Amino acid sequence: MKKTTRVNHPPAVELPADNHPLVSPIYQSVKFEFDTIEETERYLRGERAGFYYSRTSNPTTRQLELLLAELQGREDCLVTASGVGAISQTLLALTNQGDHIIAFIESYNPTRHLIRRVLGRFGVTHTLLSIEDLAGVERTLAARPTRLVFFESPTNPVTKIADIAALTRLARAAGALSVLDNTFAGFHQHGGYEVDVYLHSLTKYASGTGDVMGGAVIARTELIRAMRNDFGVLGGTLDPHAAFLILRGLKTYFVRYRAQCASALRVAQLLAAHPAVARVHYPGLPTHPQHALATQQMQDFGTIVSFDLRGGADAARRFADTLELFARAASLGSTESLVVTAQMMGGRELDPELQRQSGITDGTIRLSIGLEDADDLRADLERALTAAAA
Repeated sequence: MKKTTRVNHPPAVELPADNHPLVSPIYQSVKFEFDTIEETERYLRGERAGFYYSRTSNPTTRQLELLLAELQGREDCLVTASGVGAISQTLLALTNQGDHIIAFIESYNPTRHLIRRVLGRFGVTHTLLSIEDLAGVERTLAARPTRLVFFESPTNPVTKIADIAALTRLARAAGALSVLDNTFAGFHQHGGYEVDVYLHSLTKYASGTGDVMGGAVIARTELIRAMRNDFGVLGGTLDPHAAFLILRGLKTYFVRYRAQCASALRVAQLLAAHPAVARVHYPGLPTHPQHALATQQMQDFGTIVSFDLRGGADAARRFADTLELFARAASLGSTESLVVTAQMMGGRELDPELQRQSGITDGTIRLSIGLEDADDLRADLERALTAAAA
């Protein structure tokens, strides 16, 4: 074999059957082959297992899918290139022209945009309610056939808690699928409820380090099978190297999440006692209006602490600009603490009444608590609160 050929066909290295790597390799390959055309055709007909093209499946991404499904307590999973990719591809795969969706004001801004603007262009209608309006959900389901009930818990950014048992019961009775964006709660929570589809941004707690993006859709086998072809054609595929980084991040998921939750509670307690703060939104506080429901549904109360400053937008800017340990940046769930103001969070497409129902004020601040020492974070916050009150 000439050297110009050899560099494209390097010598194979096969591990002995009893010799295993402790960390699975990255299958950084777009293409996979079978030994014969007959076996390739069998794979394409769905008659045998294997891998052919990484846009549809890859051993590294498949390992991540299986792990995430098990963590959430479901059978199967599809991973995507971003959390918004998981949302958009799920909405496109599960709806048809003429379908109706129940969605909620207290939702991630891109989710509202996808349901109201993008799907609306293709004849999918929606009803927008408050997550607290169970009577409205029941009335809407009784009034018209509904394909999806799409919700979050805790909600972004003011951590309202959805009554998951009630929402899933109402959806199932009406023949609708329930879809829960479970990003804030994490993979170890809410799996005991009859949710049909769980969505996660892997960019957040799964990775934990803020250096890789990804999304996940977790459901029972038949739903994943029904979505798989559409996901492959839509093309929002997670790269195997990104999947490897997320698998690596998941090794410390529980340690990180629980440590961050412990610090979040201490931060929430500090804020609740400060005169510059009008209200704290943290489900772990007894003063949270849905604390009892959160205690019933959740093992951990999360790492997001939102609150309203009495001084409004100007106080919020002074507060955020004074902080030294909190990055003024988007996203959440990573090892570094982050801060965003109401003006950074969007929601400007909501009319004043919907804005009021969302719970976001001009002085609303969202903190994502990282892994810094809790005493250092509290000292930083105290300085910023003094500046906000000036």
